[in-house]
Amino acid sequence: MALHLAACGLALLPALLPPLHPTPNAKDAVQKVLDDQVVAWNRRDLEGFMAGYWKSPELSFYSGGTKTAGWQATLDRYKKKYQGEGKEMGKLAFKEIAIDMIGADRALVRGRWHLTLTKDSIGGLFTLVMKKMPEGWRIIHDHTSN
Repeated sequence: MALHLAACGLALLPALLPPLHPTPNAKDAVQKVLDDQVVAWNRRDLEGFMAGYWKSPELSFYSGGTKTAGWQATLDRYKKKYQGEGKEMGKLAFKEIAIDMIGADRALVRGRWHLTLTKDSIGGLFTLVMKKMPEGWRIIHDHTSN
């Protein structure tokens, strides 16, 4: 009887453990977060754009020589930089996206960002660490340069 129970317990073990490899559509789900961010940005919806980020004080955002900690501080930074007095958000595009799965629930995303403004254009590189959470894939670390 004990052997039978142990065998049953072992049979259930794979269902209890997280998968060792990402699901085939994980890259598509990560890409959708980025696509949704572009749509939100281009309709001037910073809160919608920030939905792609982990809503936590542990979120990290590095840009230039500045480190920002936390979801709210990152939102406030975006508001000041792109919706402050005399500022504009422009039209956002992400290009040259490379998504590398580094586990079943982690992704490393690299690419270029480009903002078309009324009188100018700006852009740079970004590296994101994303994590699959109960609410979906979220950016837990963003390192952006311009």
